[in-house]
Amino acid sequence: MSERSVNKFWSLAVLGVLGVVFYFVPLGLASSVVAPEIVSPTWINSDPLKMEELRGKVVMVEFWTFGCWNCRNIEPYVKEWHKKYEKDGLVVIAVHSPEFDHEKEIGKVKSYVKENNISYAVPIDNDFRNWRQYKNRYWPTLYVIDKKGTIQYTRIGEGAYEQTEETIQRLLAEPS
Repeated sequence: MSERSVNKFWSLAVLGVLGVVFYFVPLGLASSVVAPEIVSPTWINSDPLKMEELRGKVVMVEFWTFGCWNCRNIEPYVKEWHKKYEKDGLVVIAVHSPEFDHEKEIGKVKSYVKENNISYAVPIDNDFRNWRQYKNRYWPTLYVIDKKGTIQYTRIGEGAYEQTEETIQRLLAEPS
């Protein structure tokens, strides 16, 4: 192998590693961006919620779909945080953005929500408007928004449950 080939190989290897790193960088990082409004003609368990009206509360926006196993795996944690911190000012908004056509059926989403005892707000995002506004790319993704309406934490996928809960606790402890 020539020196040029070796250099080319290592350059490509480094670029590949950097690509993987930057692909997963958002895991658990703060973004400090004002949270976009959640817009949907259909809300389950709630009237439409407005970010402006939620100032003074900590908001968790979850992008999920009922057919996603990773979404189902984090669901018990989201439910527990809702139950544990709702009285302290945590508001959970679980934006249902379907991956497949059968997940667009509102009746199926309502059935899933009822069967799985999901009691927090579930806006339907069949047109992916909210998905695009948040520049979301993955199921599930959690955005934790501070009392001023700024995204302070993003978690893509499963895991980092302690880190996520610590973020919720820290933001709830901050003054309004």
